[in-house]
Amino acid sequence: MPSVLQVEEAVVTNGASHAPVKAALAQSQQVLNKVPTQLLINGEWVDAVSGNTFPVLDPRTEQEIIHIAEADSADVDKAVAAARAAFDEGPWPRMGGAKRGRILNKLADLIEANADELAAIESLDNGKPLYMSKAADIPLTVACFRYYAGWTDKIHGKTIPTDSSHMVYTLHEPIGVVGQIIPWNFPLLMFAWKVAPALACGNTVVMKPAEQTPLTALRVGQLAIEAGLPAGVLNVLPGYGPTAGASICNHKGVDKLAFTGSTDIGRIIARAGAERLVPVSLELGGKSPLIVWKDADIDQAVELAHFALFFNHGQCCCAGSRLYVHADIYEEFCAKAAERARTRKVGDPFQEGVEQGPQVDKEQLNKILGYIEAGKQEGARMLCGGGRHGDRGYFVQPTVFADVTDDMKIAREEIFGPVQSILKFESLKEVVARANDSEYGLAAGVVAKDVNVINTLSRSLKAGTVWVNCYNCFDIAVPFGGYKSSGIGRDKGEYALECYTQVKAVYQALDEDQCWL
Repeated sequence: MPSVLQVEEAVVTNGASHAPVKAALAQSQQVLNKVPTQLLINGEWVDAVSGNTFPVLDPRTEQEIIHIAEADSADVDKAVAAARAAFDEGPWPRMGGAKRGRILNKLADLIEANADELAAIESLDNGKPLYMSKAADIPLTVACFRYYAGWTDKIHGKTIPTDSSHMVYTLHEPIGVVGQIIPWNFPLLMFAWKVAPALACGNTVVMKPAEQTPLTALRVGQLAIEAGLPAGVLNVLPGYGPTAGASICNHKGVDKLAFTGSTDIGRIIARAGAERLVPVSLELGGKSPLIVWKDADIDQAVELAHFALFFNHGQCCCAGSRLYVHADIYEEFCAKAAERARTRKVGDPFQEGVEQGPQVDKEQLNKILGYIEAGKQEGARMLCGGGRHGDRGYFVQPTVFADVTDDMKIAREEIFGPVQSILKFESLKEVVARANDSEYGLAAGVVAKDVNVINTLSRSLKAGTVWVNCYNCFDIAVPFGGYKSSGIGRDKGEYALECYTQVKAVYQALDEDQCWL
């Protein structure tokens, strides 16, 4: 399967090969007519107990486009009860793994069959370019469900020889009711990364999508019912973190918590899990270093660094947001990086040729503009951008800073926006120490030709993923997660199954006179 980088390059260089997107804007209201506006609890669409709803905004216009039922603690109680009954008494954890796999494969087929619709919903809700939703988010979601559908009948334990007269084996069993909370930057893909492995292992799920972007989770919940997922196995509760999210985390009926989002909220969720002694997996923030060695092809390195930072409007937890460039090529690199950023087309994500749509909401817009101002105040040299793009919608100019130092806010804190910070270094030992001097450790990148430099950096950088001469590659078979304050546990690949299973050891007494033990 192609990496996201390969998809990006293919679309940017050969846009004519992709279906026109001009008609998508006119179709947006028709698309929204298919999105459920209620909560999914126990296989049924229901209003919130309170009757409350909340608005979803179009980030291009700042206007309300739809109202969604707002879950709170009473709805969480209902959803957890449904998930508990589905786990304790229902067929899902009891059916053969191959049958579970067929249902997950059916869901993947339905997502693929509705790809254009889901891509339009995602771009309308989140603001990302429609071509990227079509080329990356939806295909990667389909691949995720198919991958874990293939694992359903391959989750097993071991038989263990012992020195006593016992047959001993282990069982890898589902944990139970899993509470999951996902972010707004890749709404559908994060849904898949969490839901697919949990369901493959036989768990039931109570899912809270981000309040900014709940629409694709609701639509795929609808497709899950169509695919044959039993009632109560997947419950989708749009709502706010302090109400619905907190209720999920603190509910005594939830056996496991999984979260993707900011490190600050991750700490709150970790404390909630610790209080109840339930397992918690966290994929959190990052301030990922991308190191460009002096032997790199400058033009290629500039383009790669641009993609590493500006992809998805900079709204990537693993964005290459600390760009270390060797002193020998620093000035030339900075000039070309600024030139590339100036050519980046910002605009309506449904228009052809647009590389960057709006940020997700006003809070994020103001946060990014605040970091840009901090960069100016602390003495970084701004090469381009530096403000809001237009006067309507949450658009930010692609911004590049040079002469950034490690103590500046833009070099230490997660901006989550289209702001590139370029730092200078002299030696390998120096850049390793500086790159690792961060509370985060989600990802890192290396651009170099010298194999010894590549090897040294790959092994020295304290990060869960290191990309060498590439960036933002997310094959579903490869684990993803962080060191340090960037999280606990792994999404994707076989490793994710460990987050959704528990191991039971079984001793069975045997007579002494056995052929073997």
